[in-house]
Amino acid sequence: MAGAVRSMIDVLLAQESQRPERVAFRFLADGDGDGEVQEWTYGRLARRSRAIGGYLQERGLAGSRAILLHPPGLEFIGAYLGCLSAAVVAAPGLPPQGRTQSHRSLARIRRMIADADATVVLGTKQIIAGLDAMAEHLPELDTALCVATEDIPDEAEASWHEPALTPDSVAFLQYTSGSTSAPRGVVVTHANVMDNQHVLSRGMGHTPETVEEWDGELYVSWLPVYHDLGLIAPVLNNLFLGGTSTLFSPLHFLQKPDRWLTALSRYRAHTSGGPNFAYELCLRDATPELVDSLDLSRWRVALNAAEPVRAATLRRFADTFAPAGFRRTALHPGYGLAEATLMVSGGPVDREPRTAPRPDAATEPGGELVSCGPPGEGLTVVIADTERRECPEGRIGEVWVAGTSVAQGYWRNARATREVFRAALLDGRDGFLRTGDLGFMRDGELYVTGRLKDLLVIDGRNHYPQDLELTAESAHRAIRPGCTAAFTVDGGTEGELPVVVAETTAAPGPECAEAAAAIRGALGEAHGLSLRQAVLIRPGALPKTSSGKIQRKACRAAYLDGSLATVGDTPPAGETA
Repeated sequence: MAGAVRSMIDVLLAQESQRPERVAFRFLADGDGDGEVQEWTYGRLARRSRAIGGYLQERGLAGSRAILLHPPGLEFIGAYLGCLSAAVVAAPGLPPQGRTQSHRSLARIRRMIADADATVVLGTKQIIAGLDAMAEHLPELDTALCVATEDIPDEAEASWHEPALTPDSVAFLQYTSGSTSAPRGVVVTHANVMDNQHVLSRGMGHTPETVEEWDGELYVSWLPVYHDLGLIAPVLNNLFLGGTSTLFSPLHFLQKPDRWLTALSRYRAHTSGGPNFAYELCLRDATPELVDSLDLSRWRVALNAAEPVRAATLRRFADTFAPAGFRRTALHPGYGLAEATLMVSGGPVDREPRTAPRPDAATEPGGELVSCGPPGEGLTVVIADTERRECPEGRIGEVWVAGTSVAQGYWRNARATREVFRAALLDGRDGFLRTGDLGFMRDGELYVTGRLKDLLVIDGRNHYPQDLELTAESAHRAIRPGCTAAFTVDGGTEGELPVVVAETTAAPGPECAEAAAAIRGALGEAHGLSLRQAVLIRPGALPKTSSGKIQRKACRAAYLDGSLATVGDTPPAGETA
């Protein structure tokens, strides 16, 4: 790409100049290729981005923060790039959706607006109208400009002027999932974005020659674009390479997982992926008729990331879809996180994934682990012990990362930034990001073994145990406050399954069963989770430290070995007492 390329806006202008009529993004409105399909060419995408950017510039909003609340679709991409075009810091968010999720979504929106000190909220007409109707619950909107991006006319492009961006200019805030009390906005600069695009492209074999060989069809994706994986790869990496991405809603995938494979077969894209659970969902629906109808021979990078990668899933998927032309060498486990913009390690391309036994199998039983590949070019991965020393090969420690892709820190949170983004080894090497994940290196490749802290990843979503525990404690009068532990256990092909253990004052019998049922209902309503089990134990039986802190690992171990002092009988989900 000729000329100085400082940002994705430079990339967009170059793509508009070189391939204005190529489809940049197509959106399957109902998840099916034979239904309504919306398409934006690079010319259309650039014009809409400049129109939205010009609208924001006219109102003197450069440098301010904008919350983006778009449902899946092309409007989000135009709004995101419009913010970048105006030097407005975008903060992608999840819009309210559905009756049971409205309260949770509103609470998250309120926290994002307050934390980002946002002065603009962008969304579709439907979303903005919905926010207006809920204004009494969103006092933060009183001082914010709320705009439906469809209402911004194309003529606003005339007001646009190229912003004075530098590599250190903030591009967007990526809010991490999880805690209800302390949202963290990862500060991602244009330099971070551009560096990670190079890392992604090299790691997945994305070259200009590859794009042309695949007739531009680079990605198929159902991943939510307000999360880092769904934004940085199928949206920005596609733009970076000048390819075509076919997108559809995560809801349409969850309703009918075979839509993912059908779209890949129809559009014959080079790259697509998702968390491990997505591959399991496809396996459950893999009838012989479905396999016979597919052609997956052009799918060369099947990215598996965002949650633990399971060797059994990879093998079963490759075996099941081999008759459809799927190649075992297409399996592409990877590791990344928002704090590193996205990709840290992955691949390499056209090689079967490697596996290794757990180094700590004696103390933490488990099967073989899957390699997440070598670190991306320009990234340094170090495994550090609790004394800040680099671990030798094969020893488990915390995964630390350094490189230009590593973000600047957390928005207006100096303490957390210092603790997470400014780590130093005892030998003097500094500037590392502490990921909070545990892993080890073997033959130059990263194996992730677990989490240093208690963050739970269930069906590709992050959950903080404190949030689940608070919900459980509030579910029934017989649950003792501050005496609840939430953790996950290995559900085999079902992935990680949540368990809640709670002290109760209830006696065995109807009240105990009622309390357990209340916990299940509350976790489903507030967090969208189906518990494997709600276990009630006698008062004082929950493992705690001498200072009163809950010992979740000890509780999990007691649960697994059956040593909890249970009250009543609370069988796992789907079983009867």
